[in-house]
Amino acid sequence: MRLLHTMLRVGNLQRSIDFYTKVMGMLLLRTTEQPGQDYTLAFLGYGNNPDHAEIELTYNHGVEHYELGTAYGHIAIEVPDAYAACEKIRANGGAVAREAGPVKGGDTVIAFITDPDGYKIELIERKPSM
Repeated sequence: MRLLHTMLRVGNLQRSIDFYTKVMGMLLLRTTEQPGQDYTLAFLGYGNNPDHAEIELTYNHGVEHYELGTAYGHIAIEVPDAYAACEKIRANGGAVAREAGPVKGGDTVIAFITDPDGYKIELIERKPSM
């Protein structure tokens, strides 16, 4: 078994595609229009399956807002430098919800950002092992 993708429902597909491509540096891998079922899908990531997991953005036509609920946590993305990633994300119009710094009770550097629909994304700094 392997992880294929994570699906997020979004209220404005182009706004979300712009965020994940321009702010997060992902690639728009493919889109699927389902006019008979009133939804559109966009798959994004840093590479294609099977080498990389993807994010599936689902836009249900006419739905502009979703209640996120309390069960959703976050998506985690590995970055080489969380401080620099926060600066770049902010410079590209993204919102930093928690500045880069050590996780409570540890030394791993993390940060949190928020996408246009309010989904949290954790940035985890990973240093190359020697």
